[in-house]
Amino acid sequence: MSVRKLKPITPGQRFRVVNGFDAITTDKPEKSLLAPIKKSGGRNNQGKMTMRYKGGGHKRKYRVIDFKRNKLDMKAEVLTIEYDPNRTAFIALLKYEDGEKRYIIAPTGLKVGDSLTSSKETSVAEIGNAMPLSNIPFGTIISCVELRPEQGAVMARSAGTFAQLMARDGKYATIKLPSGETRLVLAECFATIGAVSNSDHQLIVSGKAGRSRWLGRRPRTRPVVMNPVDHPMGGGEGRASGGHPRSRKGIPAKGFKTRSKKKSSNKHIVERKKK
Repeated sequence: MSVRKLKPITPGQRFRVVNGFDAITTDKPEKSLLAPIKKSGGRNNQGKMTMRYKGGGHKRKYRVIDFKRNKLDMKAEVLTIEYDPNRTAFIALLKYEDGEKRYIIAPTGLKVGDSLTSSKETSVAEIGNAMPLSNIPFGTIISCVELRPEQGAVMARSAGTFAQLMARDGKYATIKLPSGETRLVLAECFATIGAVSNSDHQLIVSGKAGRSRWLGRRPRTRPVVMNPVDHPMGGGEGRASGGHPRSRKGIPAKGFKTRSKKKSSNKHIVERKKK
């Protein structure tokens, strides 16, 4: 995986850094695994804008991803490594022995022709294999981790991220998450061996505002330049700092804890994420 710096033949390309796409093997997705995406433009069912700074963007098709990896004890061959416009990681197309095809999040180092399995029993901890945390050796780099059994992967799914299995105690496994948080997860939850692909994503520089528009992001207005009627941080004679940082609804930002005490999973968090 690599990145390319473009020649500055236009002002927008002067600082542009793009993905080299070395790992990509095809530009044509599997048609049977495509689904339409409906765009709301930030509007609700009455046509009123309820979410600001959204709209436009290039037309996309959704790639149906197998986050559950619930086709157990059946070998699958990697057919292609593909770009997915809906996520930062690359995806891999698998073909199982019975002929079924599924997309998964591609881990780093996965190649066309590799053989993968997903199993509840003890299986080999090779890159791309999915298995319960109870069967994974300590210290293994993992990704696409479930939070609840059979829920499907919810943690460590974006480009270049990974978690690490630290310990096991009873029915719980201790894992260190990409945020730095250490938490307990039920040992029967599935995880994929290896880190997520496309680790160079963080090096990409868009180069111009127009690329944000292609991604469906409209210009964002800073709160300090608004009027007091529109935001608590607006107003003031001359240029004002904005006072105490807070949201449009007045909820303090930067350190104020908003986690619900009723729904919180504090008892499962061993160590908080680093500030």
